[in-house]
Amino acid sequence: MFQLFPREEDFFVLFRKQAALVRESSDMLYQMMDSFDRLEERAKELKDLEHRADLVTHEIFERLNRTFITPLEREDIHALASNLDDVIDAIEAIGSRLLLFQVRNPTAEALRMAAILMECTRQIEQAVDNLKRMNNLMSFTIEINRLENESDAINRNVTADLFSGRHDVLDVLRWKEIYGRLEAAADKCEDVANAIESIVVKSR
Repeated sequence: MFQLFPREEDFFVLFRKQAALVRESSDMLYQMMDSFDRLEERAKELKDLEHRADLVTHEIFERLNRTFITPLEREDIHALASNLDDVIDAIEAIGSRLLLFQVRNPTAEALRMAAILMECTRQIEQAVDNLKRMNNLMSFTIEINRLENESDAINRNVTADLFSGRHDVLDVLRWKEIYGRLEAAADKCEDVANAIESIVVKSR
């Protein structure tokens, strides 16, 4: 009988684990791009972190499948867990491509986008920490949206520059992909913000 009514905080604990791993992965990516050394080792560390995050995501889904009463709407739990997992997947993909594409040095714009991504994940971690209390969540989601807009603006500018004819063709191909993935990762952070906003709206 008691198994039908598990402690609600179990989901929130797992969400906090997910969010911490999201933030850690963005820190790793920024350090990888800023230092730009030991790329193979750093890419592997990112991959290992992504695997750890996958295990947390699977645990959330398993708990969701066997729990009768949940602290949030079932679809919201699924959406938030999936979106958090997508952020880490996107970050890991950037790290692997820095190695795969044999990038020689990061650009200032790529570093700025990585820093924006890092700040997005800090906002996510703070929002998830406050999720159970429903405390001031919209301030975090608004900031994530602002940061995503900044990342999008940088991506548009650098993409225009890439096709100005001043760059080597291989560099154009490399950086178009990397800038695009940095922006896509910021988009994934905005998806997390949207999932949190949906929870806030339903709680009113």
